[in-house]
Amino acid sequence: QVQLVESGGGLVQAGGSLRLSCVDSGSIFSKNAMGWYRQAPGKQRELVADITSGGRTSYGDFVKGRFTISRDNTKNTVYLQMNSLKPEDTAVYYCRADAPWGPRFWGQGTQVTVSS
Repeated sequence: QVQLVESGGGLVQAGGSLRLSCVDSGSIFSKNAMGWYRQAPGKQRELVADITSGGRTSYGDFVKGRFTISRDNTKNTVYLQMNSLKPEDTAVYYCRADAPWGPRFWGQGTQVTVSS
């Protein structure tokens, strides 16, 4: 089944950039819709970006053109490029996979901290 491992989080200064990666150990990555969510302390988990198996993308309103989601099916990997980071972007970022047969899978998350 689908197993997701995120990486690329860390501490960056405001205005900096970071690229998150999520590797799907399953064999049907190309069929999964993939997405990134984030959850800050005391807040609900929210959608950051989503990409379908066909490559269509969507973003949360707060992204304001700063983030880009992409996927490389040859590497079973989905990326989140984050530019112009703000302190309010500080959160745990989770990778999500929606399998074509229905189940939703989550990674363990990677911490992104943006200092002011």
